[in-house]
Amino acid sequence: MSQRPADIAFTPAVKAAQARKGSRAIYEGMEMGRTIDEGLAAFIAGVRSFYLATASAAGQPYIEHRGGPPGFLQVVGDRTLAFADFKGNRQFITTGNLAENPRAHIFLMDYAHRQRIKLWGTARVVEGDAALEQRLMPEGYRARAEQVILFEIEAWDANCPQHIPQMFHAEDVSAALADRDARIAALEAELAALRGAQ
Repeated sequence: MSQRPADIAFTPAVKAAQARKGSRAIYEGMEMGRTIDEGLAAFIAGVRSFYLATASAAGQPYIEHRGGPPGFLQVVGDRTLAFADFKGNRQFITTGNLAENPRAHIFLMDYAHRQRIKLWGTARVVEGDAALEQRLMPEGYRARAEQVILFEIEAWDANCPQHIPQMFHAEDVSAALADRDARIAALEAELAALRGAQ
């Protein structure tokens, strides 16, 4: 019998913990996604940052942040994501981990809408493919690609919004305030014109 996507997250030890703590019945028949549907693709298209988790061969976990403009994390297949890995601090912990352990996890957050997506899978580093790096580089973004990371989804799930603080990107707030200020200026000009006509 093939493994269900939910079994990737709900290992026997997890199922035992759920049973012990009284939540196993809730998750017994839960299904998770395996392929990228329209909703997940739309969510990914708006992502400005995410967290990528890997582990060494010995199991030492590591999580790092990846950021860029919306669209820097791209859907390149029905189960595949890719992104240009921008030059950073050059510690290469993720690169080293993936060289000996391809298991990986991506955690996507949308604080403005209080939504999160968890993706289980495997990842690999692609070095020296200038054409692929160029294809994945966001247009006009001031960064340099060090390499490419491809992520193959084995399972994904959307989490509940409980306990997610609502936060907004500074540029979104600035744009909303600029629109408001422009509207106020237009209304003040209209009011001044009406007063002048009296």
